[in-house]
Amino acid sequence: MKNTLSIKPSDQCHFDLVSLGEVMIRLDPGATRIRTARQFQVWEGGGEYNVARGLRRCFGMRTALVSAFADNEIGRLAEDLILQGGVDMSFVKWMPYDGLGRTIRNGLNFTERGYGIRGAVGCPDRGLTAASQLKPGDIDWDHLFGKLGVRWFHTGGIYAALSDTTPEVVIEAVQFAKKHGTIVSYDLNYRPSLWNGIGGHAKAQQVNREIAKSVDVMIGNEEDFTACLGLEVEGVGENLSNIDVDKFKQMIDRAVTEFPNFLVTGTTLRKVHSATINDWSAIVWSDGIFYQSQAFEKLEIFDRVGGGDSFASGLIYGFLTTGDPSQAVNYGAAHGALAMTTPGDTTMANLSEVEKVMSGAGARVVR
Repeated sequence: MKNTLSIKPSDQCHFDLVSLGEVMIRLDPGATRIRTARQFQVWEGGGEYNVARGLRRCFGMRTALVSAFADNEIGRLAEDLILQGGVDMSFVKWMPYDGLGRTIRNGLNFTERGYGIRGAVGCPDRGLTAASQLKPGDIDWDHLFGKLGVRWFHTGGIYAALSDTTPEVVIEAVQFAKKHGTIVSYDLNYRPSLWNGIGGHAKAQQVNREIAKSVDVMIGNEEDFTACLGLEVEGVGENLSNIDVDKFKQMIDRAVTEFPNFLVTGTTLRKVHSATINDWSAIVWSDGIFYQSQAFEKLEIFDRVGGGDSFASGLIYGFLTTGDPSQAVNYGAAHGALAMTTPGDTTMANLSEVEKVMSGAGARVVR
């Protein structure tokens, strides 16, 4: 079945997708703990950026990043990593570094993968970052969405929560995207620790409800919809995989009634047996119908960070190429599953591997 998303043709646009968000340097201690580490592996990552990178590296789409960095060696390290991922940086702003990080800097994210009964741990160090200091008017959205053309724009609640100005940047961006007929997706990605710094739960709802008015494809779990949009359903808890999915469907029915501009909503379903064993699947609502992906029971996890972002990039790829919600949800679930079998926030999978998983093929050695 085809959905109701009206996506611009590829030959009319310079980019298939553009993401707005912050990119941090991830420092990964590997099998040990942050507190005992003597060396770290370096990756780049950010909730919104990961989607653009996944679409570029796994699915071969033309993607770009809107962000900002302090112009120092750490910023240039991030640049090198991003360019290796093939994401266009023409709309990244470089801000003068003050020599100390007193007024502007680049974000770091120390992240443990977790193992068995020890869950993953993130320790971000992202105050005063360049990306958080973007403000309305800094980006020429008319040039990006109007002159160049963008088929799909993606951003999310992590970037919206970074500072007093980033909510306004997101609102500006999604409104310009809609003005130029670009599909807008938004991952609610509720993080209480971020919102607490700029007004807390009340601010989160105020901002996200305003952004939601311009969103075509809304991504988030029950906690996200409840905290960010004020939608609650009795009997739905934090762990979606342990609830009656019908309860979650009731909440989505409420969401699309209150925000009739939502054409698609989606979420991952995860049951955590341990840090390294999860049940994993996804569900998408489109045009009044719910579509559930294939289920990956007892999926072995190497690094769960970025699994949801890889779901989003696979979902978007499915809609961009097939327009079929049942295909899109399976691209998303398979890509997210594969991304969690490798280290780092971003995917190391390719399209043929994703489609092999979608077809039900096992993990036999490929020779």
